[in-house]
Amino acid sequence: MRKLLACLALLIIMAGILSGCWSRKEMSELAIVLGAGIDRTPDGQVRLTLQLARPGALAGAGGEGAGAKEPTTWVISETGSTILDVQRKLAMRISRHINWTHNVIVVFGEEAARHGMRQYTNFFTRSPQTREITWILVAKGQAKDILETTSRLENSSAQDIGYLARAKAGYSVNFKDFKVMLATKGSNPIASRVEIVERGVSPGTEKEKSVKHEGAALTGTAVFREEKLVGWLDESETRGLLWLRGEILRGVITLPSLTDQGKEMSVEIMRGHTEVEPYYDGESVWFVVKIVVEGDLLEQQSSEDITERDVRKAIEKEISRKVEEKARLALEKAQGEYGVDIFDFGVAFHRKYPKIWPELEDRWDEVFAGAYVDFTVEAHLRRSGLIGKRGTER
Repeated sequence: MRKLLACLALLIIMAGILSGCWSRKEMSELAIVLGAGIDRTPDGQVRLTLQLARPGALAGAGGEGAGAKEPTTWVISETGSTILDVQRKLAMRISRHINWTHNVIVVFGEEAARHGMRQYTNFFTRSPQTREITWILVAKGQAKDILETTSRLENSSAQDIGYLARAKAGYSVNFKDFKVMLATKGSNPIASRVEIVERGVSPGTEKEKSVKHEGAALTGTAVFREEKLVGWLDESETRGLLWLRGEILRGVITLPSLTDQGKEMSVEIMRGHTEVEPYYDGESVWFVVKIVVEGDLLEQQSSEDITERDVRKAIEKEISRKVEEKARLALEKAQGEYGVDIFDFGVAFHRKYPKIWPELEDRWDEVFAGAYVDFTVEAHLRRSGLIGKRGTER
């Protein structure tokens, strides 16, 4: 009897202590954030723009422009002293609880990025709802404009941009990796650049003309000195950046024909790797970079017979030249125009010379800007698709 009473008393006590689902919110009570934009106003305030899902419109929708009867998202903005201050103000205008757990992207406006990222990223680092896998992008202009675009294929422009980032269409970085960059000596942060461009045309009918559509797209890379934006790399320079960092060594290289003027061939790079070896003689720092790529010839307008050894060697030499050209473009811009190490060369130097590193780390960007870099690029043409000798099927 005493044991039964003791168990009953324990159950009563536990029922009072355990909270259960006291903080649970039903889906119908949530305002789900799909994308967020951070801008700096002329008076130094923070403008937060949220792209919110409209669940009723999303049901059965095939994209914001693909026959949807009503917009699948709602965009709302407000200004304040901090991001949390703005969120509090927005909570007075939104009938549901703001929920960040499904957020795909955070876009920082150009002006905000130029004044320093840490004051804005701090909120996303501390908040228990935000996710470290959220993609970070920097807008060429205002972040608000990016969030107000629509997608012709996806349910929201935030999802559209998120898919582009995940596909590694350019250089993509999430919050976790960006924070590591900010904290790492010997390197500077980089992020995807996003801007509004023409992204397609809806064919017209007998009664209506065709309509051009604008949307957000990844168009290069934002370059930082520590936490502040200092400039951009275009798409070609971004490809060189990826080669030098040894990341996502895939893509297409188009080459001029060796024999037929005005005709070209395209090689798809399938794999590769990059090795960076630093050297120091007590006064000067220099680097030897070796890039190795392998690719397949998947399009040929010209008539060269790539089964011939000399032809293959000539094509491989041209591939090597193209890769080195793009890598040098990125390197020259980083060293000459911006004076920042965005290739993790400082990390490689620190790894090889840990005792020397403390003497250079505080002025590493200056050292990097004056460092000589020697390139060795090795290209290997592996296959030619389903055709060997032009005009002959295998």
